[in-house]
Amino acid sequence: MKNTVLTFKQAKGSGTKLTMLTAYDYSTAKLIDTAGVNSILVGDSLGNVMLGYEDTVSVTMEDMIHHGAAVARGAKNALVVIDMPFMSYQTSVYDAVVNAGRLMKEGRANAVKLEGGVEVTEQIKAITAAGIPVVAHIGLTPQSINAFGGHKVQGKTEEAAQKIVNDARAVEKAGAFAVVLEGIPAKLASFITKELTIPTIGIGASVDCDGQVLVYQDMLGMYSDFTPKFVKKFANIGEVMTAAFRQYIDEVNSGAFPSEENCYAISDEIIEKLK
Repeated sequence: MKNTVLTFKQAKGSGTKLTMLTAYDYSTAKLIDTAGVNSILVGDSLGNVMLGYEDTVSVTMEDMIHHGAAVARGAKNALVVIDMPFMSYQTSVYDAVVNAGRLMKEGRANAVKLEGGVEVTEQIKAITAAGIPVVAHIGLTPQSINAFGGHKVQGKTEEAAQKIVNDARAVEKAGAFAVVLEGIPAKLASFITKELTIPTIGIGASVDCDGQVLVYQDMLGMYSDFTPKFVKKFANIGEVMTAAFRQYIDEVNSGAFPSEENCYAISDEIIEKLK
């Protein structure tokens, strides 16, 4: 069955945990969808893991639409959420609605995600008023990495923790149907989860969140430039891939590949008649 905004609401009510993973292409989305993950996030993390940027700031709307549409073609049951990239919604409410609409129409998203709390509530209200579901994202927000001074845990002081709580309440009131909590202390994430009526999706937050999200290259050991503390490697697919690539090189060099079974046959009589 197709996961929807209603699926998320029902999960919160029943205490059923929600699962979310990133994907950026058709083949990976199809595999994740087949596994039964509730939601696929086309994250602006593609700037890091797919495009090789040092951060997510350089990612464009065209990047998100291109990758989002590919994922949507591979996801039949997962709820596809596409990130709104840096400066696609901060500039004005009008820009936010127009760009969210593009992600729905051209990217084939089921929902959009944007970073920020109290300061983006007007954008959330306007986007949801246009009939577009919104996932909020608070705590450590990667698009603000330059303001934070790096990938640092947020909400460790009383003042900072209260701000995140206020942000959580504000985005819920503005109409977000779920909120990602990133890089905050576990007890703070647990407190917020109990406070809200919408699901919380944790990444570097707490097991008490209503769901979890990870970048798939992180959890499969495919991305080594930077590994956050909150990542668990469920498999070392990166090592398997590297070994396969090396075997391919060896077999090409030795002549073991392609073998007869990998080649197409033709009658010797035809070859003999060639001039």
